[in-house]
Amino acid sequence: MRKDFIALFAGALLPLAFSPYDFIPLAFISLALLFYCWLDTTASGKRLFLRGFLFGVGLFGFGISWIFVSIHQYGGASILVASIMTAALASGLALFPALVGLMISYFSSTSVLFRLTAVFPLIWMLVEWLRSWFLTGFTWLQVGNSQLDSPLVSLAPIFGVLGVGYAVSLASGLIVGLFYSRGKKRGLLVATLVGLLAVSFLLKPVSWTAPEGEPFSVTLIQGNIPQELKWERSVRQKTLQLYRRLTEEHWDSRLIIWPETAIPAFYHQVKNGFLAELSEEARRHNSDLLIGVPVADQSSGQYYNAVASIGEKEGLYLKRHLVPFGEYLPLKPLSTFIADQLQIPMSDFGAGSDDQLLLEAAGYPLAISICYEDIFGEESRVGLPEARYLVNVTNDGWFGDTAAPHQHLQMARMRAVEVGRYMLRATNTGATAIIRPDGSIQSQAPFFKQTTLSGDITAMKGVTPYVMWGDSFMVAFMFLQLIVVVFTGYVARQKMDRRLEKSR
Repeated sequence: MRKDFIALFAGALLPLAFSPYDFIPLAFISLALLFYCWLDTTASGKRLFLRGFLFGVGLFGFGISWIFVSIHQYGGASILVASIMTAALASGLALFPALVGLMISYFSSTSVLFRLTAVFPLIWMLVEWLRSWFLTGFTWLQVGNSQLDSPLVSLAPIFGVLGVGYAVSLASGLIVGLFYSRGKKRGLLVATLVGLLAVSFLLKPVSWTAPEGEPFSVTLIQGNIPQELKWERSVRQKTLQLYRRLTEEHWDSRLIIWPETAIPAFYHQVKNGFLAELSEEARRHNSDLLIGVPVADQSSGQYYNAVASIGEKEGLYLKRHLVPFGEYLPLKPLSTFIADQLQIPMSDFGAGSDDQLLLEAAGYPLAISICYEDIFGEESRVGLPEARYLVNVTNDGWFGDTAAPHQHLQMARMRAVEVGRYMLRATNTGATAIIRPDGSIQSQAPFFKQTTLSGDITAMKGVTPYVMWGDSFMVAFMFLQLIVVVFTGYVARQKMDRRLEKSR
């Protein structure tokens, strides 16, 4: 029972390793405590499942508690309904670490050090990978994202966030192993920890990509339109005037970016008037604009979350990876019932195709993502290495003054590191930021303020190893390792069975 509470406590610790708290060592402490709870050879598979579930309840119950704010304050659901939905989501996500607990019970016959260094880190990361795509995926609180400001982030351009997470989980297992080993075995664990850290430091100065051309100026516009007013017809004209005024103050910038759905009207409704005038003015000032605007297919009635490029090169990008329940309704009619409890406008978007042409702005092709898409490493590889910089437009106004926008920014920073490109992030309420190729923040606008953020960036050419192979390398490595550890576990179980037979 004591270890059950430790598992719950360990799960609640882990979100503190992420932004906005950034207590990075807690990532290692949290997983180390969980691995300690899973070492109990007398515990049944059900017990290990329970401990994993309790860890998940602590992790997601605390780490994504902002879902309640989104559902209640902005979705219009009652406190009771919002509480039930938040608890249901946290409990559903808690099944992933619970699954880890169930799977590792197969290896109870193997040695403590084998489980800590080979089994636990591997199974943990395999299930994190599963979470990244199962039912369209949810990568929030992937442990690798907590290491953006630690030496381990230097692994990201090679192995992606999965590789960084694997290093964290392996280091956590090694730390626990120090308490269960002596002599040469302990020395080997220490040497492995030191080696992992040394490799990270040696990779730190490596630049996988290089600047191309001269720096150019950019301006990101943060409209800070209240979420509850955003889609009101009465404020539409004021919103358009606001963005136009803020844009006209920065025609000296080569590129100006508006946030997700900055225009609260369909593209065809503003194309020939408002946008045509803006495009003409942009060309006159040798400037390009990227503008978040919904697009409707008037023949089918389907609409899309999109970004329009206007100025020298015009084009459209239609969002591919949609947010379940927020942008489309999966598992109908169940989802229809859930949607009826909420008041979310524009909640049944269509998905854009996977083979869209790259937009071009400021003289270079770019890889664009809308909101949720930048939490997926594989999504950010689309268009690379041709794209010379990344753009993300977002509206995190749904989450209010919670940890969510900070966590989201952290994941955007990881995308910049993985591909070695600048990331330009324009949001409605924050976090609007210019992110360097190493993931550091060049500049950031204050939250919940109507403002603009300007700076210079450079187009980047070249490829990181992650751009070449994405998550495939880590996934292949983990499945090969899985074959080895399963075989080892099978042999250990056979030996245990034979010993039991002899003792009878």
